[in-house]
Amino acid sequence: MTGEFIAIAIILMIISSLGLVVFGYRRANQDIVIEDRLSQYGQREISSLTELELEQPFQDRIVFPVLRRFSRIGRRFTPRSAMESLRQELIEAGSPSGIGAVEYIGIRVATAIGLSGIVLLLFLLGGSNLLLGLGLAAFMLILGYMLPGFWLKRRISARKKSVQISLPDAIDLLTISVESGLGFDPALSRVIEKWDNELTREFGRMLSEIRMGKSRREAMREMANRINVDDLNVFTSSMIQADQLGVSISKVLRVQSQQMRMRRRQRAEEQAHKAPVKMLFPMVFLIFPALYIVLLGPAIPRLLESF
Repeated sequence: MTGEFIAIAIILMIISSLGLVVFGYRRANQDIVIEDRLSQYGQREISSLTELELEQPFQDRIVFPVLRRFSRIGRRFTPRSAMESLRQELIEAGSPSGIGAVEYIGIRVATAIGLSGIVLLLFLLGGSNLLLGLGLAAFMLILGYMLPGFWLKRRISARKKSVQISLPDAIDLLTISVESGLGFDPALSRVIEKWDNELTREFGRMLSEIRMGKSRREAMREMANRINVDDLNVFTSSMIQADQLGVSISKVLRVQSQQMRMRRRQRAEEQAHKAPVKMLFPMVFLIFPALYIVLLGPAIPRLLESF
């Protein structure tokens, strides 16, 4: 009874610690009004080095340094090509919470060690089979290392799907704005004002880079590389070629709008053709057994009596 109580107490302490870390991280990410921040800087006196360090966000002071220490274990077994691929995946995921490749490896290592350590500790305190506990701890070690990868892949897929869905409507609005007399950059600003999604955020970043002095071609190529969606790659390539050859942007946008809508209709038809195949397994394993029980169930006792 004492061992079980200690195990429950340790689990509660771990959960509460994780809750405090998440709470502090969320508090650090809250929006702060610019005027309030400027007034604080204008009114305060010169602070010491310790006070300046304490004023940094919670993730910069606590979370990221801890993750970088954990990442030292994973970086020894991670090739350089895998690190570059991981950086590209994080960029395609939208760089969630400013996490880099080093911090991401630290998250994987920390999750793996944490899950396996909890399982092993429970088996040691419970007095169960140690060999079984080591096996489960090894399984949780592998699972904990893979879980952040599943999360990252799902985030990339969701972001690309959001861009793919919103791109035809954005090109339609671009076409209407350009044909009404606006330039390409003001038309992009109109699209950014109209919607707030992954695509418009990337459009806004591209416009900011152009205003800072970067060429439009380079900014559009970098935007396409950050998102890596086929439809957007085709759109950016067409716009860059139109800019190089001096073709009318309105005509290119009109053609791209028609093609995007045709691709969206083709994808919808493809999903419709896949629906019967996807419905086959739930029908065979879930619907048909219940239907057979309802129809043939009353006849089974009579068949048994006859035999």
